[in-house]
Amino acid sequence: MKQAEVYLYDHSVGTITEDERGFSFQYHAAYLEQKGAEPVSLTMPLRKEAYHSQTMLSFFDGLIPEGWLLDIATENWKLSAHDRMSLLMACCGDCIGAVSVKPLYTEES
Repeated sequence: MKQAEVYLYDHSVGTITEDERGFSFQYHAAYLEQKGAEPVSLTMPLRKEAYHSQTMLSFFDGLIPEGWLLDIATENWKLSAHDRMSLLMACCGDCIGAVSVKPLYTEES
């Protein structure tokens, strides 16, 4: 299982997880209760229930570099371009924009 903390404007808002069932993102209950809480994406409005997908959730997949930047990331970190969660955790700790993703826990299979 791989997990990462998702930040919006440097505030922890939720957790993204990859496990044997696929990918999920869930907002933290405490964040949902905050006045002025904002969604990380218009495609993932605030809600208690987790978002699930068998493939990387589209919004987060869009944070991963493409083209020559993806080539650099895969070569430097020895990652597969198909390992979307590892790429997200390696490349998206300091993204352009309001959202960042930082690893929590990785269990190698």
